[in-house]
Amino acid sequence: MAGIKVITKKIDKRELKKLVDEGFKDMAKYAVDIEQKRIAIGGELHADGEQLLLESGSEQKDIWGANYYPGRGESACIEYTSLINIRPSQGNNSMEIINKDLQKKIKEITFELIGKGEGL
Repeated sequence: MAGIKVITKKIDKRELKKLVDEGFKDMAKYAVDIEQKRIAIGGELHADGEQLLLESGSEQKDIWGANYYPGRGESACIEYTSLINIRPSQGNNSMEIINKDLQKKIKEITFELIGKGEGL
């Protein structure tokens, strides 16, 4: 899908800036596979990134959506909110991920593959 990139290693800052600029200007949506430690970043919908991950071997239960805001620093660069996170069968009844352990896993993968909220 156009405007979405699946990453397994640290994204280049220029590439990240391009994805942010093409999309929402201040952030990029992304879907993260917490087991395979890979991310589909960019595009308009978390569901599009989720679909790319599913098509390339991820399992639904392992994919969660979030938003990345460059320039906000470590404590405020990740928003754990997405429609794909509404999953009562996995104990998540809202768009926001409420499980702190799950948030921690997503944060670790985000910091490794995207960044820690540095400016572009």
